[in-house]
Amino acid sequence: MTIPDYGKEFDGKRVVVTGASGIIGTWIAEAFSAAGAELLLCDNRVEPLKDLAGRLGAHSVVSDLSTELGVEELLVALDRLWPTADILVNNAGIYPRTPVATTERGLIESIFDVNVIAPFQLAQHVIATMTEAGVEGSVINLSSGAAQRTTRTGGVYAASKAALEMLTKALALESAEAGIRVNAVAPGFAPGSEVSDLPAEHVDKMRRTIPLGRTSGPRDAPSAILWLCSSAASFVTGTTLTVDGGRTAGDFTPTPRSS
Repeated sequence: MTIPDYGKEFDGKRVVVTGASGIIGTWIAEAFSAAGAELLLCDNRVEPLKDLAGRLGAHSVVSDLSTELGVEELLVALDRLWPTADILVNNAGIYPRTPVATTERGLIESIFDVNVIAPFQLAQHVIATMTEAGVEGSVINLSSGAAQRTTRTGGVYAASKAALEMLTKALALESAEAGIRVNAVAPGFAPGSEVSDLPAEHVDKMRRTIPLGRTSGPRDAPSAILWLCSSAASFVTGTTLTVDGGRTAGDFTPTPRSS
């Protein structure tokens, strides 16, 4: 994976990445590690997290961010490790496919606990410690094109991501005077980001809905995140950067090839 060279800008920067064992979380962790950052990685999957942290020489904590205890475990580990983080990447998320009309309260709460409440609480804590330490850091929330367009079984997830984007704006306004920037990145479809394997025909079908003609790869979302956290984006806060090959721009049908 080739990421734009930011020189020594990220050397020694303290970066927290949640959901680090998923495919996009792994790409993000690898990008910051390659740029010289010191990492605290969090996930609820023990062995994949252990393997990733070992490979990158990163700190790690196993916790379930769907619970108040899990969020507290991450914050305790963070406070023991550093006075504050320089960058927080709220990447952890879940996407149960469920129709809005028949989804039970418990599942709705689980989706919002991971996708909204955990980022909310982690950002509150990190922004407070950044402010106290005088660190002009960055918070990145991982959103989704689902915040703009949904499906018949994706409405609850879509609502959670729309809430996360509004939370991003609110936190950006509240932390701007401290020099802390808060943004969101909405990655495109990345085969392997699902818990279960996707059939090749489904991946191909999705690819054909993407105007730029390919699925998301290892440098796409990480490049956007590193840019937003760099001095090159020092005047950018409260926004969502969509990195999806144009998929959420509108419906797309490839032009038939002439024979």
